[in-house]
Amino acid sequence: MRIVFIGPPGAGKGTQCGRLTERLGIPHLSTGEMLRGTERNSPLGKIVASYIDHGRLAPDYLVLPIVTQRLSEADCLGGCLLDGFPRTVNQAEKLDQFLAENAWKLDVVLNLTVPSEVLIARLLQRAEQENRADDTDETIAARLEIFRTQTAPVLDYYQQQKLVKSIDGSKNPDEVFELICQAVG
Repeated sequence: MRIVFIGPPGAGKGTQCGRLTERLGIPHLSTGEMLRGTERNSPLGKIVASYIDHGRLAPDYLVLPIVTQRLSEADCLGGCLLDGFPRTVNQAEKLDQFLAENAWKLDVVLNLTVPSEVLIARLLQRAEQENRADDTDETIAARLEIFRTQTAPVLDYYQQQKLVKSIDGSKNPDEVFELICQAVG
């Protein structure tokens, strides 16, 4: 299966992908982790950090090659969970094109919905627990606004393809996982 997780920062995409990966036996591809994993002192790492550290989305010219290269690796040939990608309609279109070129398709797009006040509390807690430099009040506000303006339209794009299933991500993690398992089938 190829599954896209969409939701604002703090919705629980990473947590739920980790759980679903164990159940389905397919890799969890976190674009954020891939980008944060670039060597910060390398030329690419400095460019990536300039976006992430300010709560902005990395541009398509950086993200698309990283994701498509990863999707081409052997462990992804049977499917994967995409977390943090696509974040723009352009990325969704490019992903569809890449999948079609390889005779693959998306099975479902899971939309994790969570109220803003819950998201902010979760992100601030995560910043403290994981020492995440990119989870500050300022970057959280910027990332939520980016989600609202740039990523939310991706849901419309996938709604037209009848791929979206919305999940209440504000419930406890076990309840959310059960809803996800029901949606995935």
